[in-house]
Amino acid sequence: MFVVLLKFSANQGQAARLMDGHNQWIKSGFDEGVFLLVGSLQPSLGGSILAHNTTLGALQERVNADPFVQEHVVSAEILEIAPKKVDARLSFLLD
Repeated sequence: MFVVLLKFSANQGQAARLMDGHNQWIKSGFDEGVFLLVGSLQPSLGGSILAHNTTLGALQERVNADPFVQEHVVSAEILEIAPKKVDARLSFLLD
C-alpha cells in the first residue's frame, strides 16, 4: 500500500491549465484499480493519493506520468506502508 503526496511547487500557477490532464490521470488510476482515495492536502498544499494493487516501480512510473509532476506543478513523494492490522472494511489491504 502506498501514500502519494503531491505538494505544490513554484510552478503552481500552471495547475489550472493542466487540470483536465491531471483529472484524466486520476480517473485512469481509479479505472485500473490502483487508486483507492484521492484528496487535497489542507490548507491548499497539494494533493494525496492512497494506492494499492501495484509495485513501487509501477507506481513511480504512474506518478511520473501525471501532467502536474511532468510540468513541476507538484513535487511527488511516495511512502510505502506494509499494513499489519486493519479495520475489517479494509481487510483487502492485507492480501
